[in-house]
Amino acid sequence: MSKVKKKWMGAGLLSAFAASLCCIAPLLALIAGTSSAAASFSWVEPLRPYLIGLTVLTLGFAWYQQLKPKVEEVDSCGCSTEQKKTSFMESKGFLGIISIFALVMLSLPYYSDIFYTNNSPKTIVVDAANLSNTKINIVGMTCSGCENHVQQTLFSQEGVVDAKASYENGDAIVKYDKTKVDLETLSEAIEKETGYEVGEIEKLKH
Repeated sequence: MSKVKKKWMGAGLLSAFAASLCCIAPLLALIAGTSSAAASFSWVEPLRPYLIGLTVLTLGFAWYQQLKPKVEEVDSCGCSTEQKKTSFMESKGFLGIISIFALVMLSLPYYSDIFYTNNSPKTIVVDAANLSNTKINIVGMTCSGCENHVQQTLFSQEGVVDAKASYENGDAIVKYDKTKVDLETLSEAIEKETGYEVGEIEKLKH
């Protein structure tokens, strides 16, 4: 495979990775069990459509280079030269693997929730007088992967009955037993474990 085709393939992979960076960071943090710097990559989200387009363009050109008719090479006598054996790195199969990997990366925001197992409402007996319903504004969420990361963080806190985050609204609605956990603890957990910034907090009706 020529250096030009390799560069196009590399550019396609790089742009696919960059387009999904905001979702990859929370997943890496979840796997490693550490706090996430996902909020640091929120600037990538507005560029996502362009990065997806760049991925399609670069890999499309690589496929064009792979599938276009080969020009038969001849020596100085006008005789056909024997073609060298194609390596796996130069094959359609390898380019296919690269293309599938790029597709998996680009679609990550749509299936990342499968990696978050603790995102379901809990069955907890709570006195109605102790149940609090609160909206926490969160700065830095850019995709469904961010939502799942926030929800998993909230559900890991004792006393949280339900939590629903929305990157579109930039908030999380949390129901919790105020005798077991307080808003300061929930806010600190969000900021420490996800890297997102907590903004205004609003008490809601049950």
